[in-house]
Amino acid sequence: MLLIIAVANVAGVVFAGEPGLDTTPHGAERVLNFWLFDLVHARGYPVFAVMFGYGVVQLARRQETAGATPAQVRSVLLRRNAWLVVFGLVHATLLYYGDFLGAYGIVGILMTLLLLRRGDRFHRIAPAIWALMLVEVVVFTALVASRLTGGSNGTAGLGSKHVDSLAATGYAASVLDRLGEWPLHTLTVVPFIVITWLGMWAARRRVLEEPDRHRNLLGWTAVLGLGIAVAGGLPAALIAAGGLHVDESTGGLALTLHGVSGMFAGPGYVALFGLVAARVTRPGPVVGALSALGRRSLSGYLAQSVAWLVLLAPFTLALGGRFGSPTVTGLVVAVAVWLGTVVAADRLDRRGRPGPAEFVLRRLTYGPRAQGRS
Repeated sequence: MLLIIAVANVAGVVFAGEPGLDTTPHGAERVLNFWLFDLVHARGYPVFAVMFGYGVVQLARRQETAGATPAQVRSVLLRRNAWLVVFGLVHATLLYYGDFLGAYGIVGILMTLLLLRRGDRFHRIAPAIWALMLVEVVVFTALVASRLTGGSNGTAGLGSKHVDSLAATGYAASVLDRLGEWPLHTLTVVPFIVITWLGMWAARRRVLEEPDRHRNLLGWTAVLGLGIAVAGGLPAALIAAGGLHVDESTGGLALTLHGVSGMFAGPGYVALFGLVAARVTRPGPVVGALSALGRRSLSGYLAQSVAWLVLLAPFTLALGGRFGSPTVTGLVVAVAVWLGTVVAADRLDRRGRPGPAEFVLRRLTYGPRAQGRS
């Protein structure tokens, strides 16, 4: 999941836009653009959203098992998520405008207050909402298809929003830009509570803890979720790769379809990872290292933003523009940074140490006696 996030974010950093896009791809860049738009862009954050909702229920359950009262559980969750908002603000101010921590903290507070203590019947609303979202995908698919079959042609392609902080020529200027960009970005992310709610629904059923019992559900979710995401992302992917040439209106519709269908990649990828993990009966060093990073995902996520600032910002090393294709360079940097976090997490795990961000968040949530707490 962190690799998907790294590949998605690095393109935006390299091209100082949202989504990150080379508008004149050639050769291998066309192939990369296609796969990035069909499998990665707008398909990474829903994975974390599902797992965030899942984690809220798991954390509450562990607290209850340890003997905490409902009021104490609620207090811990509210405190943890409030600090997550603070983490998000600091992260966005110092490192990267596209922060999701603040939005997830706000969503976590809302989930704790509005959803956590609801019964199973109420939580059935979550999959019902996703059925309505599927209708939305069908509608936008029909609109895009009608434009394409109707002979839409042009040179506008996909729209890309310029991000000032990513193009800033100095660190101080980038900080000022991010202070204005983060609140607006966070507000656009908060409505994704519907994605986290699905994770909460799945956690209440212990879908990932008991994969053998839910194998059919996981299988159908992987096939349908990823199938919808891939099919819905296809028009935008073809346009991004230079295989389709459309007018501005059609490009906008294709990008909307790309975003709406991308939400289904969240449960799709999670279900696929769940099925793969269920088949790992004797974890080796690779699985162990990946698991170590999973337990330190907050530190891994923040480490990526540090790397983008040091390696790719215009006022630092600016590697994106130094070695030919920015798309290829960005992809290489993303994979290398992710591998670095895997190795670092594995070493911390072997020493029995948490990630630095996890340590700070636990200390702030539970106080000085936070050692060993979840």
